[in-house]
Amino acid sequence: MTTTELVQRIEIDGQPATAGSLLWPALVTTGHFTAMQVRGGKVRGIDLHLARLDAATRELFGRDLDGERVRGAVRHILRDDIDDASVRVYVHAPDGEPSLMVTVREPVELPTGLAARAQALTSVPYQRPFAHIKHLGGFGQARHRELARAAGFDDALLTGPGGEISEGAVTNIAFFDGTRVVWPDAPHLAGVTMRLIEARLPAAGLPTSHAPVTLADLPSYSAAFVTNAWGVSPVRRIDDVTYDVDEKLMATVAGVYEAVPWDAV
Repeated sequence: MTTTELVQRIEIDGQPATAGSLLWPALVTTGHFTAMQVRGGKVRGIDLHLARLDAATRELFGRDLDGERVRGAVRHILRDDIDDASVRVYVHAPDGEPSLMVTVREPVELPTGLAARAQALTSVPYQRPFAHIKHLGGFGQARHRELARAAGFDDALLTGPGGEISEGAVTNIAFFDGTRVVWPDAPHLAGVTMRLIEARLPAAGLPTSHAPVTLADLPSYSAAFVTNAWGVSPVRRIDDVTYDVDEKLMATVAGVYEAVPWDAV
């Protein structure tokens, strides 16, 4: 899905977007955002989304961002007639103060079967600048993803100069060594879904850690999976390294995610 496909509503600071109010977001890429799936007016990990927005606003603009303001903006754009949606909250600062642009698109549903979600990734030599921020202007990762899909892959896997794996173009990635789940510790965005899952996996019998993972290490792992706002998907191939879909592992990971409670916006 492209950025503009199926956009239902756009509001800026609680008002319907106009040609004038869209000038700054259209022309200036200094800003950041978060993306969430809404079901029944609820969101998984809403506190993590709010904390992400506040931290990035303070880092980029030197201002706090009140979580209740964000909640109110999301509630306002959904109103009483949209229960399920893909929602993005963008933060700009055209006059030095945070301005919220909220967009609503159709909800995204992954295929029901895990095997049908299995992804093929191609590694590319690219790491996002300021990777800890979900910032705007991500031409590099977007272009790598386009090229990956044109070549028959589902996504690009971003790597550093020594083949250090950091993240997917639009996902976090984790590897399984038969005992534990390993998240690459190269610069990356700590996604909300990743954080929700990581915090709960040990209680489900899957210890986790952060460690260096390189392309050369891929054959030493028995499985891999990716996470983002859409959910969890197994990885079936990275370049020439193939993985079987580990049904037991993926059932545990997917089960942990599905058990995460939905929070009222």
